[in-house]
Amino acid sequence: MKVMEVVAGVITDDHNLIFCVQRGENSRSYISKKWEFPGGKIEAGESHEQALVRELKEELSIEVGNLDHFLTVNHTYPDFRLIMHAYTCKIFQGSPVLTEHLKLKWLKAPDLKGLDWAAADIPIVEIL
Repeated sequence: MKVMEVVAGVITDDHNLIFCVQRGENSRSYISKKWEFPGGKIEAGESHEQALVRELKEELSIEVGNLDHFLTVNHTYPDFRLIMHAYTCKIFQGSPVLTEHLKLKWLKAPDLKGLDWAAADIPIVEIL
């Protein structure tokens, strides 16, 4: 089974709101249009932090900092295994611009459970 190692940003603001995005349509129905914490794949030679900073800049046109490891999730989907390293962080520059996602929301932690999350992101939601 294919293993994918990725990073995800649990982005918070000064009002304790948490940033989440909705994935686009996907041939894999179990992740299509699901909500997630933004991020992506780690490239060769990158640290987790470098990968997250790069991915958030590429996907959302934002600069983040104050990265702190939050949780590593090991989840098996029907056709691949995902190892996701989640980091809390703050936006230092820019406002999120959607280039790959359908929607974005800033929510208080208790309201996160009202969204239809990708299975690998659920452990993060439960801790928040």
